[in-house]
Amino acid sequence: MTRAAGDAAPPETSVSLDHFIGLYEAKDDPWDVATKWHDRRKFAVTVASLPRERYRRCYEPGASIGTLSRMLAARCDEVLTTDSVPEAVELARQNTADLPNVRVERAELPADLPDGVFDLVVIGDLLYYLSGDDLTATLDGLTRRLEPGGDLVSVHFRDRAGGSYDGFNAHQALLATAGLEHVVHHEDEWFVLDVMRRSDDAA
Repeated sequence: MTRAAGDAAPPETSVSLDHFIGLYEAKDDPWDVATKWHDRRKFAVTVASLPRERYRRCYEPGASIGTLSRMLAARCDEVLTTDSVPEAVELARQNTADLPNVRVERAELPADLPDGVFDLVVIGDLLYYLSGDDLTATLDGLTRRLEPGGDLVSVHFRDRAGGSYDGFNAHQALLATAGLEHVVHHEDEWFVLDVMRRSDDAA
């Protein structure tokens, strides 16, 4: 289905923390990201799309159980992995316990954006759960925490049937964010991926 900018709106309010807690209470890996082929492929494409061989400091919000975090750790000196659900944070800590360069913390977006700057930010399957205001605040906050020349990688599920606020729509907001230049685009039947780079002259 052909999509057009503005053909779906973000939720009026961000999806509640209680909703996600309930998912993890029912199942350790609610989306089966560790076992589904299309998710394993999505993570492989994400890592392959990183423009640089090596990064110093990576921030990965909404990391769930840390499956992608392990892959990012091989390319980064430090990885800060966060999720809003305590159960997910504990599982991510278990799944990355053998990786001393990975730190896992509980945090919600946009309220708990970290201090400092990063040369890599990776955000996946999260932006379309945010209200319009929270989405704008998150994208602006991520951009401010990205050092000039740093890369922001966003990868989100694509609604093949159309009609829902999905990765296509969330990435339209990303592409419109001031201070970012478009570096990489990938889109297929399952997901859309964009790599944005903070302009050297960004304020």
